[in-house]
Amino acid sequence: MELRQLEAFIAVAEERNFTRAAARLYVAQSGLSATIRSLERELQAHLFTRTTRRVELTAAGGALLAEARRTLASAHAALEAVAAVQGLRRGTLTLGVMQATSLFGLPGLLARYRTAYPGIELRLQQASAVELGRLLGEHSVDVIFRAEPDESSGLVSIPLAHSPLVVVSSADSALGGKPAVRLHALSDRALVGFPLGWAVRTISDRAFRTSGIEPHYAFEVNDTETLLDLVEVGLGVAVLPEAIAQSRGARLRQIAISGRRWEWTITAQALAPEPPNPAARALWTMLADKEDQGEAYTGQDP
Repeated sequence: MELRQLEAFIAVAEERNFTRAAARLYVAQSGLSATIRSLERELQAHLFTRTTRRVELTAAGGALLAEARRTLASAHAALEAVAAVQGLRRGTLTLGVMQATSLFGLPGLLARYRTAYPGIELRLQQASAVELGRLLGEHSVDVIFRAEPDESSGLVSIPLAHSPLVVVSSADSALGGKPAVRLHALSDRALVGFPLGWAVRTISDRAFRTSGIEPHYAFEVNDTETLLDLVEVGLGVAVLPEAIAQSRGARLRQIAISGRRWEWTITAQALAPEPPNPAARALWTMLADKEDQGEAYTGQDP
């Protein structure tokens, strides 16, 4: 059994589609199919059931998936250990990131890192907060940057940025002239929000339900710019971190929420007690140095 076979198997298992898996691995679909058939012959078991629309794991495939992930993680750890001895002249750093990376200075951080360690290959995967947690737990990424972080004992965290939640409306909305509103004032208004699993949606829903309101969204979108566009033209209102709403300036109104203060926090997280990948530990040190100085990371030198 070869590592490339396991990598191909994991890609198909996660994508549930041979075409998408082949694109992810930058290989021809025919070559990927041949690799999977070879692995199935070696294991003497079918790993997938295939339909015209979807690919599903068999019982044997499900049993293999966790072990395949562990095997690849161990192989990568061995490579990174050698890279560490060689002074981080080569290796790979894979990060899981949320949207709006400029809010916590990720581009500037990565520019500094690239300057310090030019031989390290940087990879990014963007996903929801829930998905980022899964990727970290499966060792698919080394460090994640997300809001509404998991506070379990198996993770270490470094806070990066904070922002209060505000009600966001169009400039000419009836709400726009008020300095503050209670969330009850939104009970009869169309809401614009992110899908379930996104951190902003999680905390805004918590705020609504704490106020005794069950939120109902007229529009659910998975990118920030579209959400703000819908609010700007008056199709609905949103409950968002002030830092996100401020990107549109005077074209949107940010209205304080009366009563309890709700705060959105962006955090870097890794597996405890520290990232196992030496390339990730170097990045973690950069972040920890900023925290020790009492600064939210902005991508700029102090």
